[in-house]
Amino acid sequence: MTTKTDVVRIERDGDIAIVLLDNPPVNASTQALRQGLLAAIRTLSADQDIAGVVLMGVGRNFISGSDLKEFSGPLAEPQLPVVISAIEDAPFPVVAAINGAALGGGYELALGCDARIGAADALVGLPEVKLGIIPGAGGTQRLPRLVGVAKSIQLICKGARVKAVEAHKLGMLDAISRDDLRADAITFLRSLNGKKRLLSAAPVPDIYTDQIVVEITKALRGNKSVPAAQAAITSIQRAATEPFDTALAKERTVFQDLRLSPEAYALRHQFFAQRDAKRIPSLTEVSARDVRTVGVIGVGTMGAGIAICFLNAGFHVTIIELAAQALDAGVQRISDGYVGQVKAGRLTQSQADDCMSRLTPTTDRSELVTADLVIEAIVENLSAKQSLFADLETIVPSHAVLATNTSYLDIDGIADAMADPSRLIGMHFFSPADRMRLLEVVSGPRSSATNLATAFAVGRKLGKATVLAKSAEGFIGNRIYAAYRGQCEFMVEEGADPQQVDAALVDFGFALGPFSVSDLSGLDIAKARRDRLAATRDPMARYVDIPDRLCDAGRLGRKTGAGWYDYSQNPRVGVPDPITAKIVKQSRADKGIVARPFTQKEIVDRVMAAIVNEAKLVLQDGIADKASDIDVVMVTGYGFPSYRGGPMYWAQQLPCDELTGLMDQLQTATGHGFFRADA
Repeated sequence: MTTKTDVVRIERDGDIAIVLLDNPPVNASTQALRQGLLAAIRTLSADQDIAGVVLMGVGRNFISGSDLKEFSGPLAEPQLPVVISAIEDAPFPVVAAINGAALGGGYELALGCDARIGAADALVGLPEVKLGIIPGAGGTQRLPRLVGVAKSIQLICKGARVKAVEAHKLGMLDAISRDDLRADAITFLRSLNGKKRLLSAAPVPDIYTDQIVVEITKALRGNKSVPAAQAAITSIQRAATEPFDTALAKERTVFQDLRLSPEAYALRHQFFAQRDAKRIPSLTEVSARDVRTVGVIGVGTMGAGIAICFLNAGFHVTIIELAAQALDAGVQRISDGYVGQVKAGRLTQSQADDCMSRLTPTTDRSELVTADLVIEAIVENLSAKQSLFADLETIVPSHAVLATNTSYLDIDGIADAMADPSRLIGMHFFSPADRMRLLEVVSGPRSSATNLATAFAVGRKLGKATVLAKSAEGFIGNRIYAAYRGQCEFMVEEGADPQQVDAALVDFGFALGPFSVSDLSGLDIAKARRDRLAATRDPMARYVDIPDRLCDAGRLGRKTGAGWYDYSQNPRVGVPDPITAKIVKQSRADKGIVARPFTQKEIVDRVMAAIVNEAKLVLQDGIADKASDIDVVMVTGYGFPSYRGGPMYWAQQLPCDELTGLMDQLQTATGHGFFRADA
């Protein structure tokens, strides 16, 4: 027997009902799905012939999560807690059979069932904090009854997505199906012998442990300025100290308040921006090529990180260096990277060993004859890259994608040396490449649409936030960052201290200040770009020579033990340096500049105005397709605070006259050479 609605249908297997959730494309928890599910549970609860129910998603997912578009206004009835209450009140046990993703409200629905069995590809978790809210349908109350308070704080505040094996180990799944999920779920359901197993009636383990304090500290440090993190911690702790119904009602109230907060609106904007960035109208009808084997040429810090990205995603990777010594060093970097991942708990030793087993190191470029994609990560030098790609073109198969990881150079200029320039695209990773989520796919004027589509498909497999950029100096991110960093250098020249600028921007929400970033990446990288552009620089435009003086003094950042900061006591933590202060003071004196004080607000206003102005120029020049792409780039690649949505979203929240005033101040402060974007 089959009963069908638009998105929910009921099938029978004897006295077992299988409720199938069919809401393509991703099985989101929409009003229609909730209505259909509630009606199905109520209908079955009135049927005395039903001994139990299996809930199962149709397609790729159980329920991928809530429909976030609903969150900006009044929530439509029935809301999820009503559906879960009906499942708990049902006279028979209900088993959630989880295929694919059960995230957010999807996993909360599963937690409201009497048991949970997952397919081998199941993925469960409560990522709401990353969207500026907390689980609002019992997640903070039921999960602690499975995994304890400490682990719940960790999982919920990290927004962790837990794979089936780990979820089973933690107790988030009761069993894993290795064959037929539907049949195994029915078998598991029958083993319950009609008995209910409600988490709402279960005790909470580890009520008072030192680990709870540890996890609270980690969670708050990792969610700076996100109110949802503290709210989630408080709600989770209530699971151990208050009656279930009381704590559940408080959870819902907090959820309802947070979903309308400025942070939640901004984070939802960022979520949709990342999704929209992958939709390229010009590539909609273009088929991507299959990529299984990847070559990486140049295995310094960046190349090693790129190799790890692909190894982690299951690709076979061949790494190339000219000299055996450099190759050995590259292999060691990759090996050390996996040691770190295992130590941090991101991979098991067997997973790391599997990754290393798919790595082929060689100094012979002819080994790339079977590669589907080759990425270069060599020195940032135009002639060197031109020579390399002219050679690669004669080695790799004609279907293979050729990609450069250049940060600034013109893609078309590199392609000029190739017989078929359409083969070349940019795939700009961000350091450390295995940790940073951004990937700029760069299109030159002659780049093949098929190769661009292939790069986007690869980006999805790597789990990257992938954005299309047109070829131009610095593309999207580095062009904006250069303007932002330049304005910070202006302020130091005018009287601000580097540490004052960094502190103001970190307080605003940036992961790091610009001078800490420069020390991390190396001051010589920016200097090489300044030297390359020196011949075309407007001699009347402002130019700060302090970074050049630091480089001339051998202060290149962390790698030399000193840059803007001193790292002699701790190679990872810089402290203000009197030598830097002396260099800054001398530069001001040579220009006759009298230092003036800066407020934190003035620093932030100047920086944000510079970022927004340059971002608008990037749009005007056609380098980025849409404003939301810029928000994705700055959040995922440059440490812009995600809870502010991105610089373009931030600017949209300001009154027009206030934004105009900031631009006026920026133009006055910068002087000759300033290019102001259209309003």
